[in-house]
Formats: sequence, structure tokens, C-alpha cells
Amino acid sequence: MHGNISVCVQCVTVGRSRTQSNSSMRFYDRARSPFGPLMVNALTAVRLLLVIPFAFFMASGDLRHAVFALLAMVVALATDFLDGPIARRTGTVSAFGRTFDHTSDFLFVTCGLFAGALRGAFPWILPILITAAFAQYVIDSYWVHGQSSLRPSQLGRYNGILYFVPLCMDILTRMGMHFLHPLLTLLVWMLVLSTLVSMGQRLMFSRILKELPSRPPEK
Repeated sequence: MHGNISVCVQCVTVGRSRTQSNSSMRFYDRARSPFGPLMVNALTAVRLLLVIPFAFFMASGDLRHAVFALLAMVVALATDFLDGPIARRTGTVSAFGRTFDHTSDFLFVTCGLFAGALRGAFPWILPILITAAFAQYVIDSYWVHGQSSLRPSQLGRYNGILYFVPLCMDILTRMGMHFLHPLLTLLVWMLVLSTLVSMGQRLMFSRILKELPSRPPEK
């Protein structure tokens, strides 16, 4: 009797293990299917398609355009928050996807800042510096170091997130939250400084890495 019960328990355990293994394989196959990268790139493409409309909404200071700019910003942030985790969960992270994501973020932010600068909402130096920093980012990654993907820095990553904040604060200011304007001015100039520091760090690290192989080995 006890022997039969043991056999039944073993059969159930083996059956569950096989079921879990088959479920894991099916999930792995779905994650590796072409729909994974297609979904991720589609989310990033939505942000890219919003670049011109968002810049148009940022170029006007009235309330109606501010509402449309807020809607575009919400959609852009939602796609930015979703595409990375989905790519990691489905195992579809790639160099192309990372470059596509960063380029879409860069175009969305800088076009919005340039449009806002046209009506005096931001100083011109911020979008100009962001453009220079992104160009340095791409050149340093692909040409200077010859890598197949972008080489992010910690400060650059934080800057990339914070570049969205002045746009949000300007939109809210246009919608009546005028108390945010002094904070907006302070944040913009802090980002100007942090962008300069980030560019200086990348330049310094690039020179250090170039010099390392040429140094003679220590005795």
C-alpha cells in the first residue's frame, strides 16, 4: 500500500516537473518569436512619430496647445517606460533597439526644447548642449571605441531622464501652475551644468582609455 502511494507521488511530481518545463519552453519560444522585437520597436516608433507634433505644440504658449503637448508627453513617457522592460522580459534587447530608443528620446526632447526656446521658455544653450552631447555619445561609442552599441555613462543616463522634466514643468506652467517657473529656471541651468560635466567626463575617460595600452607594464 505504501509502495503504491510512493509511486503515485513520484508520478505526480514528475508530471508537474514536465508541465513546468514545457511551460518554460513555451514562454521561451514566445519570447524569442519575432513579435517581441516588433512590439518593442513599435512602442519606440510611437515616440518618434510624436516628435514633430510635440514640437508644434511646444512652440505655442496658449492653453489649448499646452493640453495637446501634455497628452503627447504622457504617451511618450508611457512608451519610454514600457519598451525597455518588455525588451528585457522577452529577451529581445539588442544594440539596434537601444540606439533606436536613445535616438527617439533625443529627438523628442531636443525638438521640444528648441520649440520652447523659440518662444523664450528655455535658453538656447540647453538644447544645443544636448545635441552636442548626443553627437559626442554616438561618435565616442561607434567611431572612437569601435563598439557595436552605445556606451552610456551614469551621469548621462540621469541627464537623459531629467531632460524630460523641464518640458513637463513648462507645460504645467502654461496650464496655470506659474509657481513652477522659478524652479524651471533653476533646473534648466542645473542641466546645462550637468551636461557640460557629462561631456567632460566622457572626453576625459576616452583619453584615459587611449593612453592605457601605450603604458609600459610595471615591474
